[in-house]
Amino acid sequence: MGAKIVSGQGPRSDTQKTMWHEYITPTSTQEAVEILAQKGERARIIAGGTDLILELERGVRKDIEALVDVTRIPGLDGITLDEDEVIHLGPLVTHNHCAASQLIRERGYPLARAAWEVGAPQIRNRGTVAGNLVTASPANDTITPLMALGAWVTLESVRGARRVPLGDFYTGVRKTVMQSDEMLVDIAFPALTSDQRGTFIKLALRRAQAISVVNVALVLRLEAGLVKSASITLGAVAPTIIHATEAETYLAGKTLDEDAILRAAELTMQAARPIDDIRGSAAYRREMVRVITARGLRALLKGQEQADFPSDPVLLWGSQTAGHPPSTVHKTVHKKDGQPIKTTINGKEYTFTSGHEKTLLRLLREEAGLTGTKEGCAEGECGACTVFLDGKAVMACLVPAPRAHGAEIVTIEGLANKEQLHPVQDAFVHDGAVQCGYCTPGFIMSAAKLLEARPQPTRNEIEQAITGNLCRCTGYYKIVQAVEDAGKLK
Repeated sequence: MGAKIVSGQGPRSDTQKTMWHEYITPTSTQEAVEILAQKGERARIIAGGTDLILELERGVRKDIEALVDVTRIPGLDGITLDEDEVIHLGPLVTHNHCAASQLIRERGYPLARAAWEVGAPQIRNRGTVAGNLVTASPANDTITPLMALGAWVTLESVRGARRVPLGDFYTGVRKTVMQSDEMLVDIAFPALTSDQRGTFIKLALRRAQAISVVNVALVLRLEAGLVKSASITLGAVAPTIIHATEAETYLAGKTLDEDAILRAAELTMQAARPIDDIRGSAAYRREMVRVITARGLRALLKGQEQADFPSDPVLLWGSQTAGHPPSTVHKTVHKKDGQPIKTTINGKEYTFTSGHEKTLLRLLREEAGLTGTKEGCAEGECGACTVFLDGKAVMACLVPAPRAHGAEIVTIEGLANKEQLHPVQDAFVHDGAVQCGYCTPGFIMSAAKLLEARPQPTRNEIEQAITGNLCRCTGYYKIVQAVEDAGKLK
C-alpha cells in the first residue's frame, strides 16, 4: 500500500472557515436519530452533501455544529418493488442510481428522467433523491415527478415513524414539516401500471449543470387514446411544487388529440405563478410551461417519451456496477480537531491530524500537498476538482474531509505509473488538448473513469462524461478528440 504518511497542521486557506465542529458517523438509523434528538437544531444529516456543503460555505446554516454522516450505514441505497406494487427508495439512493435503475425507468420513468437531468455525473454520484426533497427548493428536479407519481416519505425519530404525503411535506420555499430530530428514511410511490405513461421535461439555460427555469411532470392513465386520469405538476413556478388541477380535470375523459393537448397546455400555463428572476421573466416562464406541457403530452401520445433518453447512461462508476461500496463502520465514529482521518490516496495510506473541518478538496491540496486537483469554483460547477471516491467520480469541493476516513481516493497524481502516462494524459499531450491547463486534471479524471467502463466510447458518451467539466478556453473539440484517441490507445 506504500508508505504511511502522517500529516501535521497544513496551511489554512484565507477563505476557509470552520463549517462544523464535530463529524459523526453512526452505524444505524437508530443511532442517527438518537444523535439528532440529543443535538437538535445544531446537527444535520449529511449524505451527498451537494446542497448542504454550499449552504454551510455561504453561511446559510450558521448554527450547525455537527454533521451526521449516514453514508456508512448499510442497506440504505436500495430501490425495491414491494408486494403492493409500490416502489421504495432508500435515503442513500443517488440520482445516478435512479437513472441506471431498470425498475425506475420502466415503472417510474418521470423520476428517472428528472434524476438524469440533475447536475452532471459527479454531482449525481453524490447527490441523493432524499437530499433533493429535503432541500425543498421549488426548482429541484426530482420533487416534481415524485409529486406527480403520488409519492410519500417516511420520517423517523426517537418518537417513532410517520408517513407524510409529498404534497403535505412542503410549507414554503425551502420549508418542510420535517422536525430537527427526524431523518427521512424512505421515499415511496405506486409503480406505474401498464395503462399509465409519464414523462418529465426540464427547461434550463444550458444542457447540463443548470437549475430549472421551469419543469413539468406528466402522468396519464390511457385507454385506447382516452385519458382516464391525469397528474400534472409544475416546478419553479410557485413557492412549492404545484398541481395544474384545472388541466388535470379537463383531460379526464378526453381523447388525447391535438385540440385536447393545446387546451390542456393552456390550462397548465394558467396554473403557473412564477416570478421574475435572473434565469427568466415571469412571462417567459408561463409561456414555456405551455410549450413544454404540449411537448410532453405529444410525446406521451406518440409513445416517444423515452426516445432521447440514453439506453446505457454514462455514470462514471468505472468498471464496477455501482462503484466500490463505502466501508461500513462497526462503532460510531466521532471526528473532532486533532482526531486522525485515516485514508488511502493513490494507493498510499495517509493519516491526517488536521483539516477535519475542511472539504476533501482542501484536505488534498493543503494537508496532503496533492495540488493537481484544482479549485475552480468551489461550488460543484466546473469539475476541476474531480477525484475518485470509492470508485466513483465526484466533485471534491462538495465532499466533507472526514468522509475520507476509511475511503479509497484517486487523484490526478495517481493515474500515471512510473513507466508511462495514462492513455488519456498521453492523448491530451499528443492532440494539444491542454490549453491554459487549469481544467485539465478534471477532464482527464472524468475521461479516465469513462474509459474504465467503455474502452472505445462514442462521441455522445464522451460528451455525457464531461458535462460536469468546464473549459474556459473553449477547447472542447480537442478534448473530445483526445478522449476518442485515448480509447484507441488502451
